[in-house]
Amino acid sequence: MTQFSQTWWGKRFIEALETFTESNRLARGRSYARNGKIKSYKIKDGKITAKVRGSVNPYFGVYKEPLYNTQIEIQTISKSDWSKVIATIGSKASWVSKLLMNEVPDNIEEAFRPFKLHLLPHRKDFSTTCSCPDYSNPCKHIAGVYYLIAAELDQDPFLLFELRGMTRQALQMELEKSPLGSALGESLKSQPLAPQPVGYYYTKPQKISLPQLNSVQDYWLGSKPLPKTVETSSESSIAAISVKKGGDYPPFWGRDNSFLEVMEEFYERVRTKNKDLG
Repeated sequence: MTQFSQTWWGKRFIEALETFTESNRLARGRSYARNGKIKSYKIKDGKITAKVRGSVNPYFGVYKEPLYNTQIEIQTISKSDWSKVIATIGSKASWVSKLLMNEVPDNIEEAFRPFKLHLLPHRKDFSTTCSCPDYSNPCKHIAGVYYLIAAELDQDPFLLFELRGMTRQALQMELEKSPLGSALGESLKSQPLAPQPVGYYYTKPQKISLPQLNSVQDYWLGSKPLPKTVETSSESSIAAISVKKGGDYPPFWGRDNSFLEVMEEFYERVRTKNKDLG
């Protein structure tokens, strides 16, 4: 089945419609959106108006393809409330940077929640009309337009803000007034450095001078003579250190008694038994 939206905000926009529209009309609406039944639509002042082709049905006396006028309006947020929300958004760098790069942060609703507002529409936010004779509202024509708008949101997420009463230009201007927005806006507007031509594809080798050697003898023997004697390591002051370094219970020792005690007893027996030897 064709996916009308790939972004999380577009999918959430569709979910809002699907919570209160009958499934058969949703299926017909998807078919209308896929098959070019939406002749035209536009978004102005937060309202979506469209002209949708209807179906020819001789059974009901419809012999010519009708054209219905459809309108979808989503409740806007007041200017005073927008000022509060934008001040909150402007205090967080991750929100500002994503919005300035045409992306909606996945936690953007946190900026609206303290003021009991929301960006993505809920059921109560919709007001829809259609000139078709269908008694249900939303009808299949409204659903078809709605699916196309969800696809548009993937390309232009600022439509969400526009449908709520805040245009892209106004939002970006307000965000750039904040310290974070001003800094990020300047970096995004800065022109990239133009590439500079070079004469070589690879690093050109350069000559460097090496230190001069005084003589061949200095090269082989060095400037300092080697010591004539080598210090020998002193003998260990701990008797049987190789036996004792494993401790009372070395890894190979599987008994409960101490390994060192057994070895001491063993050496004592050897010493006393062979004391006359030598």
